[in-house]
Formats: sequence, C-alpha cells, structure tokens
Amino acid sequence: MASATIYDLCVIGGGVNGCGIARDAAGRGLKVILAEQHDLASGTSSCSSKLVHGGLRYLEHFDFRLVRESLQERDVLLRSMPHICWPLRFVMPYDEQLRYAASSPLSKLSGTFMPWLRGRRPRWMIGMGLGMYDQMARSRYLPGHRSLDLGTDEAGQPLRADFSSGFEYSDCWVDDARLVTLNAVAAQAKGAAIRPRTKVVGAKRGKDAWEIELETDGEREQVRAKCLVNASGAWVNATLAELKQENKRAGALRLVRGSHLVFKKIYDHDRCYILSGSDGRIVFIIPYENDYTLVGTTEVDQQQPAAEPCSEDETAYLIDFVNQYLRAPLKREDMVWSYSGVRPLFGSEDGSATSVTRDYTIKIDNADGPPLANIYGGKITTYRRLAEEVMHKLRPFFPDMAAAWTANASLPGGDFPVDGYEQEVAKLKDAHAYLDAALAQRLVRLYGTLATELLGDAKKIEDLGKQFGAGLSEREVTWLREREFARDAEDILWRRTKLGLRLDDAAQRELAAWLAS
Repeated sequence: MASATIYDLCVIGGGVNGCGIARDAAGRGLKVILAEQHDLASGTSSCSSKLVHGGLRYLEHFDFRLVRESLQERDVLLRSMPHICWPLRFVMPYDEQLRYAASSPLSKLSGTFMPWLRGRRPRWMIGMGLGMYDQMARSRYLPGHRSLDLGTDEAGQPLRADFSSGFEYSDCWVDDARLVTLNAVAAQAKGAAIRPRTKVVGAKRGKDAWEIELETDGEREQVRAKCLVNASGAWVNATLAELKQENKRAGALRLVRGSHLVFKKIYDHDRCYILSGSDGRIVFIIPYENDYTLVGTTEVDQQQPAAEPCSEDETAYLIDFVNQYLRAPLKREDMVWSYSGVRPLFGSEDGSATSVTRDYTIKIDNADGPPLANIYGGKITTYRRLAEEVMHKLRPFFPDMAAAWTANASLPGGDFPVDGYEQEVAKLKDAHAYLDAALAQRLVRLYGTLATELLGDAKKIEDLGKQFGAGLSEREVTWLREREFARDAEDILWRRTKLGLRLDDAAQRELAAWLAS
C-alpha cells in the first residue's frame, strides 16, 4: 500500500451529492477521486421530479430553515446553469370541497383551535403561505404568486369545469441527470479523478489515511485518501456495512420509492400543475421534453436501496389522482414510460413519508483516525449547499484549503444570462445554418455555450457523421463518450439525453451495436 496514489478525499457515490462534493473540493485545491459503482446519476439522481423548488408544502411542517435555504439556492442554481434549469410557473387549482388527511403540524394546530378548518386548506391560508414563500425567496428572477380565474385563463382548459379558481406561483425545472454529469465534468476540470463503474470494495483506516481498494471492470487497484466521504445516497448504510464501518449516526434512514409516469403531451401551455389529494399528498403534472407530460410522484416505503419498478398500484394511484382534476381523463394505455427512484429520507419510519423532512444531515466520524463523512438525506435543490457544508465540517482536517467558491461559478455551458436561452439558440443557428430549430434548441438545452464546441467546424449535417435518429449524431455520441463519461446506449439515451423517448427499439439497438463496435 505504500506505493498507492494518495488523495485528500475519496468520494463514494456518483449522484448529485457526490459529484457536487467532488466539484467543490477540487475547486478548493484538494486532490479528489470519486468512485461510482455504476454510471453517474444511475440511481435516485436521475429519477426525481426534476424540480428546483423551495418546497411549499414544507411550510406546513414548520420546516422554515429548509424552505428558506432552498429558495435562496433556487436563484443560485438558476443563475449557474440556465441551459439545464429554467423558471416554471405552478398552477394550484382550488377545491373548496376537498378534505384531506391532516398530518402536518400546521393542519393539526389549526384543526385544534379552529375545528371548522379540520381537513381543509382555506383560500386565505393558501394565499398567506404563498405570500410567505415569496417573501422568503425575494427572487431576482422569478415573479411572485397571483390568483387565477380558471374560467378565463388557459390554465383552466385541461381541468374539469368545477375548478373555477386557483393560484399561480414560481419555482424551477432542472434536468437532474445532466446536473450530475456537469458537476462531474466541472470536478474533472478542477483536477478530480472521476471514476464511473468503479466500486469501492474495501476501506481500512490507516494511521494517517484510509487504505482503499477499488475495482473497475474486474481490475483492482489501491489508493489512499486522508478522508473518505460516503455520499452513496440510498446505499449509505449498505456501503458502511460492506466496508465494515460502524454506523454511528442518530435516527433512522427511511427508503421511499417515488414513481413517475410519462404521457404524450396532454395540454399545450408551458405551466405545471400542483394538485392536492384527500390523502394529504400532492402530485405534479409537468411539461416534459417538449412533447410529453410528466406525472408524479408516489411515496412507497421499501427495504432495499435499488428502486423497484413502478408498480401497477402506483400507476393506478397516479392516474386516479390526476383524473379527479382533468377534463379528459388519462388512461393506462396513454403512458409511454415510467421510472422510479429511491429517496433516502433521514428520519423516523413511523407515520407518513410525506411528513419526513427532506433536509440533510452530515456525520463526521474521526474517533479512530482519518475522518469518515456520511451524508444522509438531502434534495437536488440544496445539493450545492450540502457540498459547502461538508467542506466546512472538513476544514479542521484541511486547514489550508481555499474558501467556498461555487455560489458564483457557472456549470459547464451555463455561462450566459438567465434569460439568454433564445439568444444562444439564435447564435448557434447563425453559426450552423444547417441545424433545424428543434435540434438547435435541444443542443443548447443540453450543452449551453459548449454546443458550438461540440459541433466544431461542421458546415453541413453530414459533417456530424452517422445519424442515429431524433438529431443524435456520431459527433454528439463521441462527445458524450469522451467528455461526459458515457459508455453505453442507456447512458446516452436515458441520462445524458432523453432521446430514448424518441428512438424506436431498432434505432436503440443500432446505437448499442455501433458503440460496441
């Protein structure tokens, strides 16, 4: 082991938290290696509801710190990655008759002192909550809430006629899998070693550093690291057990599966719906990939960290839920795709998953030598703040590392104004006149200002090489393999892009065969 490469940090987990930590640490001058046993974002971080939001419903649980931090981060993320994150207006239909299972502290409190409110969210309460949301955000980029007349506003057209009024407020959408990949790309640019398909198969505390064994495609190697960071998400406890490290955390890790359904586009406008159910839960209907609609999510407890497929019961639950609101009901046969991810919630296994906090907890264990940092919980919106907090807690072990830096740094391709997307598309088309509008828009959405570098000196579409369909070219596939750690067709079609929705089975097989050759 004496000859093993030595790093400051070894990060386990290539999800949003792991890649965010690797980027932050590498930018502070630390030598970092990140090991992910599968592809980047192959777990929970590519299976979210794709939202950057404060968490309006967390106000009911008095989780004000999390809401405030999330709302502050919303502007930071929007500014740093306007190609993969953009504003989204949320429409909340108001149902005067709805009674729900009141499980939140606010609901219980209001029901105690105002019994006639039990099981209800009156209009004034919703308006007050939205006003508080706006005040906590004080966004530079996003407008505040307003009331809606659903009888005249186009947002009312997909809804049943008995929903005559509602509210509208702002949050944001994000391409979650690309968020992970771009953090990994940025970390590598700062000097980090990013190692997808590399499993940590052993880790022992030495006197001054962790002695770590890695396995990549059956080949093993040894490295040393002054600190081990366990950011393996839903696998955090499984990782500790496999590495035979005592788990000294407080509380419990609760694994909750969230499933989503994708349909062909069910309405023409670009707003999202947030719908309340009688069970106290909410479900979103979100415009997705231009031609589709995303519906989610469920909350189902499961024991294993690997997500089980969306069940028939979950599918029926989501369809029945949204059909209480829609004028033209969704049908099971209208669905084109579903996906599931497991959220590692830090909290009690008692009660509903809805009531468990989405906050994160960082535990540093250095009682027996070099530190081990274990990351529990968290959400996409606060991943950057989580990474900063990890580095803050590790500063005593790395007193010479540089200061926090990511709040004012763009992710790769995101160095243009928040409202500059259309201008970037126009610039790309001016430089590459052979691109049709849809392809230019897609390339800027995925790669931002780097789309020009990807296309290089191409003068016509044929210069981009083999065409696999839906605008996916050999040039883009090569970029994804050489610059974004992709290896196989699944990586490319479902995580680096979402072109798996558009390419038929034959085209997907053709891409897989080309990659294999």
